[in-house]
Amino acid sequence: MPKLTHVEKFRAIALSPLKIKLLMLLKLPMAFLSGISINQLNEQSCHTLIRFKWLNQNPFKSIYFACLGMAAELSTGALAMMYVYGIKPSVSMLVLSMKADFTKKAIGKIRFECNDGELMKEAVHQAILTKEGQTVEVKSTGIDEKGDIVATFLFTWTFKSK
Repeated sequence: MPKLTHVEKFRAIALSPLKIKLLMLLKLPMAFLSGISINQLNEQSCHTLIRFKWLNQNPFKSIYFACLGMAAELSTGALAMMYVYGIKPSVSMLVLSMKADFTKKAIGKIRFECNDGELMKEAVHQAILTKEGQTVEVKSTGIDEKGDIVATFLFTWTFKSK
């Protein structure tokens, strides 16, 4: 059997329903309670899913903006974690800033897509090469079941080699 790379090892965890639920319960309990899941993760993109339910609602019968933010952040954060997971030297990661635009009421199933995996990979690589902190801005787009955009988030991530 071929040796798994750190990227493949993290993908195996993130795409295993049981393993990711356990990881979220232990490390991201609010995301677990909100019902956020990862349904696609590869080197270029990550898709997360959040469904409207009683626990994540706001008074306007749509998904509370903070829960949307968690799902959006996970679509970018899973990519970041995939590239820093198990590497030597280790690389720390942190959200530096976030900007959000909400364009439609979020009801039903909302899929967040981040397609900036290559930007994340390059930032981690540069952090290791230069031994200096790197920042990268990535986008996550929330799309409802009809294909309409409900929200767009921009996250600035920082990476630093330890």
